[in-house]
This record gives sequence, C-alpha cells and structure tokens, in this order.
Amino acid sequence: MDTEVGRIPHDEPLAYFLTWTTYGTWLPGVERGWVEKPGQFREADPQRQQAARQRMTEPALTLDTEQRRIVEDTIAEHCRIRDWHLDAVNARTQHVHVVVTAPGRCPEDVMDQFKAWCTRRLKELERRRRPAGEKMRQNWWTQRGSKLWLNTTASLEEKTHYVLEEQGAPTPRPKP
Repeated sequence: MDTEVGRIPHDEPLAYFLTWTTYGTWLPGVERGWVEKPGQFREADPQRQQAARQRMTEPALTLDTEQRRIVEDTIAEHCRIRDWHLDAVNARTQHVHVVVTAPGRCPEDVMDQFKAWCTRRLKELERRRRPAGEKMRQNWWTQRGSKLWLNTTASLEEKTHYVLEEQGAPTPRPKP
C-alpha cells in the first residue's frame, strides 16, 4: 500500500510516523483493544490481558514530566547528531510519537535507536533519583511499535499536526 500513509514503501518516504508505548501500559487484551500484528486490531480479551499482566516482571511505566522532557530532548539531540530532520516529537505519559525524516534508514532501526538512547538517559535520571542499592528498572518500552511511511506532503503535515496539536498539553518546560 503506497497511499498517503502506507506501511510498505516503494520509494524513499518523506518521513516516518513512529509510535511506541511504555512498558506494561497497553497489554494484549486490554479493554480499548490492541494490535496483535501490524494491521490486526483485536477486541478486548480479559483472559489474555490477565495472562500478559502475570508475565510482567515489573510495574507498568508512566512517564512523569521530567522523564517526558528527557525523552523529547534525547530524540531531538539524536536527530541533530544523525542529521535527521525531526518534524515533531511528543512524549506522553504512556506513549511516544515521532515524525522524522531519516534518509537511507529503515523505520525499525530509527525507532530502535530512539528507544535505546532514551533508555540510557532515563536510566541516568533513575540513578540520581533512587536510593543506593534499590533495584533499577529494566523495562522501559514495549516491544516493537507502530511504523508508518509518510509518502506525501499532505500525510506529513497531517501527522505532524496530530503529534503537535492533538495530543493534549505539551510537556511542561522549566522556566529559565
């Protein structure tokens, strides 16, 4: 499908629209529905949700304001270093949206890099916050995530607007 927003590109896309969730916040079977595989939306399944919850190795993660800011800043810095164009980033309490142009890179690689660098920075914050000897969080993100190719300027503008304007209040920034 190579329409305005597609999952299979034929040419280099204008950008990618990437979304991933924090650990344990969108389990298989949840009431709002869930995605089993790309394009396979599933209805609520309480038994599946309970089974997924029992497999969790630590509590679900909800990002606080400082963590959200770190995620956004880390993604922006990584884009600057890689010379990728960041159209939009919005870290919410339980998920992250990014619209990015990363020529020559596959979206899985881009998302993996963002997750890895954000994890490093969040662990640094956690080391400063946690008392000595207290166990550090191991799981920050769910596996995989949504990766859409944006193949037209209209789809790029639509997703950028969605990320910046339709996700609620932006992450608060400290006053200088």
